[in-house]
Amino acid sequence: MPAVELVYETHSITEDNESGMATGWRPGRLSARGRELAAELGERRRDDAFAAVLVSDLRRAVETAEIAFAGTDVPVLHDWRLRETDFGRLNGHPVAEIRAVGVEDRFPGGETRAEAIARVNGALDDIARRWAGRRVLVIAHMSTYWALECRAHDLDPAAAVAAPFTWQEGWTYEVRPRG
Repeated sequence: MPAVELVYETHSITEDNESGMATGWRPGRLSARGRELAAELGERRRDDAFAAVLVSDLRRAVETAEIAFAGTDVPVLHDWRLRETDFGRLNGHPVAEIRAVGVEDRFPGGETRAEAIARVNGALDDIARRWAGRRVLVIAHMSTYWALECRAHDLDPAAAVAAPFTWQEGWTYEVRPRG
């Protein structure tokens, strides 16, 4: 089965990002700068011949895609499995509190980062099967980035989460279903 060419972009900057809060499974809302960046994403990507845009169902990712691909014929599909890690009772808490929790440690009332990566991998397997041989864009969160990095570089979740992260204008991966 041919690989899907998957381009990953983070959702645009939110009000929570700007205030140092980790939104988690809360919907979040793009900031004014985030809306500008979403429009720039559209300018940068709208002619990239994507078969589909797949997004987390959390509002900040959906809003990014709505702004970026407004007025185009590219289908935008929502998948809850592309969500950020569920920080449970720490959703909406300061980023420093979230970073203090280990990869295998469960957030109170939520999930572990490793569980979030496994959840995202299920979505990636389905994307790879459905869109094999095509090009798609995924707009999502850090848990999706970590899942993609684990697959691309044969990393375990702890190594992916511990690796330095530097934002850029998208990452491109070849993704095949596992197993």
